[in-house]
Amino acid sequence: MKYSIGIAGATSVLLVAVGARFLPGVLDAATPLARVAALLALLAYLYLAAASVVLAAIDLDQHRLPNAIVLPCYAVGAVLLGLSSVLAADWAQLARTFVSGLLLFAGYLALALVSPRGMGFGDVKLAGALGLFLGFAGWGAVVVGALAPFLLGGVFALSLLVAKRADRKTSVPFGPWMLAGAWAALFWGEALARWYLAQFGLI
Repeated sequence: MKYSIGIAGATSVLLVAVGARFLPGVLDAATPLARVAALLALLAYLYLAAASVVLAAIDLDQHRLPNAIVLPCYAVGAVLLGLSSVLAADWAQLARTFVSGLLLFAGYLALALVSPRGMGFGDVKLAGALGLFLGFAGWGAVVVGALAPFLLGGVFALSLLVAKRADRKTSVPFGPWMLAGAWAALFWGEALARWYLAQFGLI
């Protein structure tokens, strides 16, 4: 694939960021069981990080999201994150992980059925996988991760129109924005959600 050096560099940066985000949970765990649970979550997010960069590069280059990369994310998310929640005896987190995966899959499927030209089934399958990882992190991450791709993608498409580098018929891959939005949500989603609710005195 083209841009292999850029892909390797972006992957390295994201892996380091994921380590910085989730490794403290492993080191600060109060019990060996909690440490194993946190380590499983870290491994799951490291896998997603590596897959994310490759998927974004492929979608930008070829406008497709290969099943060979997307579908294993379901297995990794379901097994590692599910087992992490079980070991931590966090049943709410376990339920939220799978419910959010179903919700995002169903939401994107509805969009694809309503507007097939605007949303592909590769996006639908990716949405379900990302939903698992977002749900594990919290409902704030789910909400931000669901909305951010449309905001980011919309701003990008608008900037292309203003710069006259695209028109209304130009196809813009959505996968990279889904992935960018998901990672923004995983790093800052819960904090953004709390800030937003605080503006209305809801927390």
